[in-house]
Formats: sequence, structure tokens, C-alpha cells
Amino acid sequence: MRRDLLDLPVLLLGAASALVEGINERVRARGFPDMRPAHGFAFVRLAPDGATVIELAEHLGVTKQAASQMADELVRKGYVERRPHPTDARARLLTLTDRGRACTRAADEAATEVLLPWADALGPAHLATVRSALAHLTVPGRIRPTW
Repeated sequence: MRRDLLDLPVLLLGAASALVEGINERVRARGFPDMRPAHGFAFVRLAPDGATVIELAEHLGVTKQAASQMADELVRKGYVERRPHPTDARARLLTLTDRGRACTRAADEAATEVLLPWADALGPAHLATVRSALAHLTVPGRIRPTW
């Protein structure tokens, strides 16, 4: 057994938790007190061009029913709206409202605030090494919570 590897999950998950919590805390302080981290993961999928409930469910790794409940909540809160799907008359497209886009901008600003001290602590060379190593290990694509 490689004992030198046993702390990696704790370190990686700890960093991810600190990042998510830090962003959420700052987003709420910026005027979005009804947001939860799971909403931010949904916004990642909805932000570019919108998504159907099925696409959102796949992105989040949840059931269609769970994604539908989250969509209902985000519509009620004014972050998301349902529109006719441009190519599928049976489907509805979930898109961010102006409030949803403002929340996304707040999350981007919050992420920078959380990450700047990390970058300062690591310094440019170590930061480049960490970024390169994580890029090598990470599969690009969906970003979702670890339910």
C-alpha cells in the first residue's frame, strides 16, 4: 500500500470544499442569499445556451425528477426561465434570466476572491505546476457536486 497517497483525497476534497464554500458565502453576501452550491453547478450547464431538464439531470448526475424540482425552484426564485426549445417542440429550454446571469457574474468574482490568496501562497511557479498537474488528471466537461 502506498501510504504517501492516502492524504491526497483529503487534500483534494478539502480544497474543493473550501472553494465551493468560499464562493457560496461570497455569492450570498453579494445579494443572492437564496442560492446554494448545487444551484451554481446547475448554472454552469445553463449559462452558455440553456439546457433541457434531461440535459441538466445528466450534467448534475441526478434524476430527471430532481432536476425538474431544482428547475422549478430556480424559476420561482427568478434565476431561470422556461422557453420553447428551438428544435424540439416537446421540450422546454431552461435559460438564465438577467438575475441568473448577475448571479453567475457574482460567482466568478467570488471565485477570484477565494483563489487569489491561494495563488499568492503558492507563487507563480507552484501555481503553474498545480494547474498543469490538475489539468493532466481532470477530465474536461461537466462540473458537478459530489452528492
